[in-house]
Amino acid sequence: MYTSQTMITPPIYPRFIMPRLEEALTDTPVVLLHGPRQSGKTTLAHQIAEQQRYTYITFDDQIHLDAAKTDPMGFIANLPDKVILDEIQRTPELFTAIKTSVDRDRRPGRFILTGSANVLLVPRLSDSLAGRVEILRIHPLSQSEINGQESNFLNTLFDATFGYYTCTRLGQTLTERITTGGYPSVQSKLPRRRSAWYRDYIHTMIQRDVQDLAHISDLDALAKLMTLTAGQTARLLNMTDMASPFQVSRPTIRDYVTLLSHVFLLEELSPWHSNRLSRLVKTPKLHIGDTGVACALLDISAETLYKDRSLLGQLLETFVYQELKRQASWEDRPIIWHHFRDRDGYEVDIILERGQQVAGIEIKASSTVTASDFKALRKLRDAAGDNFSMGIVLYDGEVTAPFGDKLMAVPLRRLWEH
Repeated sequence: MYTSQTMITPPIYPRFIMPRLEEALTDTPVVLLHGPRQSGKTTLAHQIAEQQRYTYITFDDQIHLDAAKTDPMGFIANLPDKVILDEIQRTPELFTAIKTSVDRDRRPGRFILTGSANVLLVPRLSDSLAGRVEILRIHPLSQSEINGQESNFLNTLFDATFGYYTCTRLGQTLTERITTGGYPSVQSKLPRRRSAWYRDYIHTMIQRDVQDLAHISDLDALAKLMTLTAGQTARLLNMTDMASPFQVSRPTIRDYVTLLSHVFLLEELSPWHSNRLSRLVKTPKLHIGDTGVACALLDISAETLYKDRSLLGQLLETFVYQELKRQASWEDRPIIWHHFRDRDGYEVDIILERGQQVAGIEIKASSTVTASDFKALRKLRDAAGDNFSMGIVLYDGEVTAPFGDKLMAVPLRRLWEH
């Protein structure tokens, strides 16, 4: 029977990953929902609890946490048939007990686990769950979910079926979307209140979730590093530059970046490579997990961002990248993500690989596109050969327009609108 200690407000926004979750529960003993705190994992879990009569237990509750740590085997043995264990990263002791329980009884849908840290990066946890779990990444809201209409953008990109499309420019509404970000709790807040929520959120993440993974003595340095990375989003990762404001070594900063990635606050985008190209830059790019977080840390408003075209370009690139990742999370076919840059200055912001298919996306904040904006995409097209599906320049314009074989300019609105 569904039980909960707190009343949960019904979700305002649809989560398009829900069909994947429901399907996983029909054939898999353990389903793990992981993603940043406050991204909607618990809301999804409560929806399933109400529909399918799960018992809900959170390890943010100290009594449950202490009980699980004291007697993991006894704790799992005494659970009901169908249970949700929330914030599972706080009790790594339970994973061996869950493995033992599942090996005795492999009925599907027995456990729903949620975690605000990437528990699969902890070796003993991932080893315990191997072959017994389906993993679903829960992101903050996509623009499609905020709009309430599922997007077909990714399939259209790989199928190269962008038709004629007209729309109005986004203008400053684009910077409003960027500064708001995707966390459900902030969507109806005024900008001042939203920024305060984000700052408190980062403080809580560092004080709790990061500390659950590693005991860091200088938490102030982590907070300052988050602000620094907000201004460095969509740039190549440079540990020397990142370490220079701090009295710590490059390896320490490297460890800090890794920790922040483990709790989904930062993300590294690896470089694309091809035997057909030389002089490639092999450095990953750094992206912050949500542009609303970045803008709050930088104390920048939608109006100010609209005037700062350099920073807008960076945050827009991260905004598009995260929107695409969020849409991909409810697709069945996995996508591998890269960026491309060479020493001659050619750059493609995002490269997507699905099976043998390769697609490229260049991102512009301006309302116009010229043939020169496709130089790097042409180079990618030639390098990918027959595997190349399409290359597009996303821009804040009004119409789709072809710019050569498998190349097209596409308005930014088309990301989340049909």
